[in-house]
Amino acid sequence: MSVTFPRGFSAAGVAAGIKEHGGLDLALVVNNGPDHAAAAVFTTNRCQANPVIWSRQAVADGRIDAVVLNSGGANCYTGSQGFQTAHAEAEAVAEGLGVSAGDVVVCSTGIIGHQLPKQRVLEGIAAAIQQLSEDGGDVAARAIMTTDTKPKTATFEHPSGWRIGGIAKGSGMIAPGMATMLVVLATDAVLDSDTLNGALHQAVDVSFNRLDVDGCMSTNDSVTALASGASDVPADPTEFTQALSQVATELAAAIQDDAEGASHTIDIEVVHAATVDEAVTVGRSVGRNNLFKTAIAGNDPNWGRVLAAVGTTDAQFDPFDIDVTINGTRVCHAGAPDVDPAEVEFSTRAVHVLIDLKVGEATATLRTSDLTHEYVEINSEYES
Repeated sequence: MSVTFPRGFSAAGVAAGIKEHGGLDLALVVNNGPDHAAAAVFTTNRCQANPVIWSRQAVADGRIDAVVLNSGGANCYTGSQGFQTAHAEAEAVAEGLGVSAGDVVVCSTGIIGHQLPKQRVLEGIAAAIQQLSEDGGDVAARAIMTTDTKPKTATFEHPSGWRIGGIAKGSGMIAPGMATMLVVLATDAVLDSDTLNGALHQAVDVSFNRLDVDGCMSTNDSVTALASGASDVPADPTEFTQALSQVATELAAAIQDDAEGASHTIDIEVVHAATVDEAVTVGRSVGRNNLFKTAIAGNDPNWGRVLAAVGTTDAQFDPFDIDVTINGTRVCHAGAPDVDPAEVEFSTRAVHVLIDLKVGEATATLRTSDLTHEYVEINSEYES
């Protein structure tokens, strides 16, 4: 049931006619209470979509009653008409549920610069309200897909009884700068908005912000967390943060596995760095390196491309004392060739790259994928 696994939530997904080729394209997630605590993290891209502009204002007071999401159009760079559409979406949800439009988050995903068909969207909202169900989380997850090939969901249940559930969409245009996709996380734990906000930011930092498929930051990225309190069980903040991070990490891994055109998922683990931030910086530099990514696509363990990418960072390391291990085979030791790269095993989709900087105790893992012909084909034909 994903986002409706926690008590106090209902959801729906409908075909509103937004997508040119039909199919589910509008989702609604509703917090039925008794509590309505909320937090959100948005893209740091300075070029932001109308839904992000609206939703920043809506979540500022720490209360959200519903999240409406559409695929088939980003509603970004659509002028005042586009902002009016986002506002109208919130008003339609509010009127149908008997809540305030200022307590509705709006999310959109799709092509930039295309106006959403406002009337179809509003009719879709009306239909979604009629179809709200405690079992509606899975269909809502399908309704927010764009180039995704499968829905992305995750759940968690604490021994004391509180639960977390989430849905996500994301396949391309994935790079840290907040989150990198559309996500709704829900919990029935008893939490105030400040605690939820702190937990969400920590969870995003170790999950979505360490996912970097193609280095392209979206204008629409939004992660919204809702707390209903319906379990009537207060959550320990530390335990809740750990659980939320686990759910977020599962969703990030699902996005990585569904990356556009990918033939390999790649986990880049950086160890013995001076700081966690430096470990992340090194991992991200390698993960964004097109030469490295295309090498992996060709099953080529070209570790020189790894070192070249590490060298572009300002992290602390000795350039002649770095080890690189690919899928368990150490191909570079102390900045020199080690085992014959031909011995690296590429029989599985998953690729693990271990980079040992040998300067400290910090570690971090960045998730990415390879770069293939199919990725180019998908994105060269995205608008046409």
